[in-house]
Amino acid sequence: MANVKAVFKSGPGGGGKNPYEKFLVSHLMGEILFSEGDIGTDMFIIQSGTVELLKAIGGETRVLATLEKGDFFGEMSVLEDVPRSASARAKTDVELVRINGATFDAMLRSNTEIAVRMMRKLSRRLREVTALLEDAVGRQVHEEEKPVPRRVEPERNACRLVCEDPAAEFFLNREGDTLVGRSDPVTGITPDVDLTPLDPQRSTSRRHAKLYQMSDTYYVMEEIGVMNGTYVNGNRLTTGVPIAVQGGDVLKFGLVSMTFHAPES
Repeated sequence: MANVKAVFKSGPGGGGKNPYEKFLVSHLMGEILFSEGDIGTDMFIIQSGTVELLKAIGGETRVLATLEKGDFFGEMSVLEDVPRSASARAKTDVELVRINGATFDAMLRSNTEIAVRMMRKLSRRLREVTALLEDAVGRQVHEEEKPVPRRVEPERNACRLVCEDPAAEFFLNREGDTLVGRSDPVTGITPDVDLTPLDPQRSTSRRHAKLYQMSDTYYVMEEIGVMNGTYVNGNRLTTGVPIAVQGGDVLKFGLVSMTFHAPES
């Protein structure tokens, strides 16, 4: 999750008790934050509350996404001088950090996760536009070209992560990486091990860590931009450095502790 305090700790207005206070704005439930077609110069990070993104499609107003604390929106007006592509409405009372072009560079330097998530969001948007263009010209996608979604098969002897409080169990992918994190309405990414229900404090990052198998050994590796750390048996991982894990090891993602269970021999 994007830590707003960390974003502005060394940026403009960094002195005083609340270094980011000058950037905070509040809106009441139901207020329109901006409308589709408006010219804007600010983007926003949600400090508290919930925001809906709306778009007029076929004469109807549809909800594109519901965003919560740590999510951002309106970034295209900072990146490019273009009208708003959707409307934003406060679903609840909200407190937002408003960012203009003058503070945008400082934000990216101070918080790598925001930059990474923004790039992923733009990449996803590009793929969606490409798909629409391909449909428009009548391109046929053959069955063998279609991506095959990974399926987790919860067999009894499969490797898994187990949380005792609250009780939860996640089976790891047999092939490829298993992504651990929280679902992200901004980029549309849902991790293989979605800790959202287990992490009310939102201490885990959207893309927190991944587990993968090489030969008979499983490894865990922390992703770029993680704020609250990843631990194996109490030892903090270095970002990007894989650590081997074995049955009985305790893995901690932010504040969420889980035990790694290997297949029975």
